[in-house]
Order: sequence, then C-alpha cells, then structure tokens
Amino acid sequence: MKKSTIIFFTVLGILCYAQNFKTKRGIVSLDGVHVAKVSNKSNIYTFMDLGETPMYTMEFIDKSIVDSVRDSYIKLNRVYNRDKTVEMDYISPSAFSGEEKSAVYTSIKGLKVIDNKGINIKNLDEIFQNAPKRKLDSKTKDAYTIRNKIDKLNIEVNKVGEIISNGVPVGYFTNLPVSFGSEDTITDKTFIDIEVYDAKSKYIGKYITTTKQIKTANGKIFTIYREMSGRAALLKFPTYKAIAERMAIMDPNFIKVQEKVTIGPVEKVNTGK
Repeated sequence: MKKSTIIFFTVLGILCYAQNFKTKRGIVSLDGVHVAKVSNKSNIYTFMDLGETPMYTMEFIDKSIVDSVRDSYIKLNRVYNRDKTVEMDYISPSAFSGEEKSAVYTSIKGLKVIDNKGINIKNLDEIFQNAPKRKLDSKTKDAYTIRNKIDKLNIEVNKVGEIISNGVPVGYFTNLPVSFGSEDTITDKTFIDIEVYDAKSKYIGKYITTTKQIKTANGKIFTIYREMSGRAALLKFPTYKAIAERMAIMDPNFIKVQEKVTIGPVEKVNTGK
C-alpha cells in the first residue's frame, strides 16, 4: 500500500472517531448531546453535572517565578475536598489557553473526565489518586530553585534604602534617584548607577540604569528584566527588592540565611544570699 494511501486512511479514521464538542450558555455538548455544565468566576471553571451539582474546578495559573521567568499550569480541585489539589501542565492547544474552551477541551480530550455519558467520576478519582507529574523545562526548574533561596532570605528594602534580611540589616543602596521613597520600581532615566553595599560598607555591585543590568563586584552580569510581550511586559522595570534579591543570588557571600536560634530551658539560679 502506498504511503499516501496509508496517511489518507489514518486521517480518515481520526476524523471518523473524533468527538465534536462545544459550549453554549454554560452547557457542554459532545457530538450534539448535552453532557455537563460549566460556570466561570475569576478564571476558575466549575464543572457540574446536568443537575448542576458541582464536581470539580479547573483554574488556569500564570505567575512570575523570578525575574522574567513565568510558569503557566492548571490547578484541578475536587469540590467536596478542597484540600486536595492536582497541578498539571497545559493540555489544550495554546490558542485556547486560559479560556472556557480550553477548560472543556482539557476535560474531554486531555483528562477524559467528560464523555458521552456525562462527568466520568471514576476517571476523575483516578487523576487524584495517581496525579500526573509536571514536565518543567530546565529554565523553569532553575527559576524555582532560585525562588526558594530568595524566599528563605526574606529580603525587604526600607524607606531609607536599607536592605533587611529576616529582620536584620545586611546592606544598603546608594545613588538613589529622586523618586525613591514614593515608588518601589526604578523608572527614572538617570545615567548614575545605583550601587549596593553590605552592612560593613563593602561594595557588592551596582544596577546599571541605562541597560537594566546588575553587575557584581567580581564582574558577573545579569539583565534583570528583558523586554517581553503579553502580561510579562509589566516586569519591564525592576523593584529595589528584586535587585537586592538577585544580588544575593549572584554573590552568595552578600547575605547569609539566618539560622533559627533555639533557646534551651531557663533555669533559676540560687545566688545563696
């Protein structure tokens, strides 16, 4: 059999067994038959049976991890057990992402929890019992590792440009622009670089305002926020906190994680007066 003929019958087979779905006024139809209902509130889609009993929710997450790295995924939750949540990668075509059509596509084609009989509880329970593992690329994994380190440092920048880590002063900014104190993002068009010093006034590095780059004392360079399209464009200008966090990652000697201090039992000492 010729290759072209094989391809023809393969495509024909797929078309013959393909399920057509659509959603209209919150009613999900599969091959023209009503099988479920769906409602949407704040990007959380609640799927119900035809009697409007909620079965599960699907939420589309799109968040910034660190710098310009973002993570987008699905959060699945059983209505009767809010504590148990499954996080999984997007399944639907990118053109649907974050929309009702994407949620329905994921339920029918990806997870197979909706079929021609309605919501398939058996398949739904199977997902929560054997949750699929997310497939993160190396860039996203590295971003989460960095985020974990940053969270442990618990960095803040106060109103005078002092850098605080877990309540302890660890450094400070110099050459602060006029807007400092009224804004937490660096938007001033100035040719003076903003410098960072540790608590002992040792030079750590600087933020180059013209190129949006951080350069450490030992020559490491990092572009903190690149020009990006979509929602990530909001990250064009960095915050002082973000600069301090990145500087701590680039120079591990700048800020050390404060270990928890454990105090033993207090004993009363007799002075023998």
